[in-house]
Amino acid sequence: MTYRECISLLKAGGIKAPQHEAQVLFSHFGGFSPAKLLSDDPSLDSEEIKIAVNKRLHGTPLQYITGKAFFRNEIYAVNENCLIPRNDTELLVEETVNRLPAGAVFLDLCTGSGCVAISVLASRKDTRAVAAEISAGALELAAENADKNGVAKRISFIKTDVLNDAAIAGQFDAIVSNPPYIATAELCSLPDDVLAEPRIALDGGEDGITFYRAIIKKYNSNLRADGFFAFEIGYDQAKRLRAVFNEAGLSAEVIQDLGGNDRVMILRKA
Repeated sequence: MTYRECISLLKAGGIKAPQHEAQVLFSHFGGFSPAKLLSDDPSLDSEEIKIAVNKRLHGTPLQYITGKAFFRNEIYAVNENCLIPRNDTELLVEETVNRLPAGAVFLDLCTGSGCVAISVLASRKDTRAVAAEISAGALELAAENADKNGVAKRISFIKTDVLNDAAIAGQFDAIVSNPPYIATAELCSLPDDVLAEPRIALDGGEDGITFYRAIIKKYNSNLRADGFFAFEIGYDQAKRLRAVFNEAGLSAEVIQDLGGNDRVMILRKA
């Protein structure tokens, strides 16, 4: 298979960015540089590339095929046990980094690949974190990612069910989370490659805000008096969430992403 043939196959299969994805695959499986791919039409006839293209055409996310995802300034190992880190979530990290006090200890709930906690730690060398997740497979990945990104000594991992288990003991300067926030009925309308990701990382319950309710109810007492919650939210959830948070005695600040969508909410005790 040549590079241009790979692009054609991906394009015919409905892949939105076939040239980019072909470049990623040829780089990963053949070690070809972008310059080589642009100036030539190299061939890669290994069984691996054929299997990879077939998987992609059948809905397997590109990051699961290569086993890695880029997020902020770090590289994360990913597989079917975790949600793939997305650029949208970088705003949650940035807002947390900017608000944490010196020497802070924070809690990351529904950590998945660990990208939120790890990227915060990578940017703030003076901080420490506890990261919690229900999936044992995701926790293994998160621990691997912490080690690869040089923050393993400043983070501990706990297996817990945010909805059903008791709160993790301790006092924190911040509690952050990118929880599942898609309403159950809306899952069937998601693209195939998104549906290939773990359902437990997507399903936010009947109205999409089940996890937010549980977190603020269970963990309000774990937040220091001057601390804050930081949540990633769905683009259409801010109004409903503000009502829930205000009722719980929390003030809410909504932060929009570069596209003008509501993306992050910062909560403090009123």
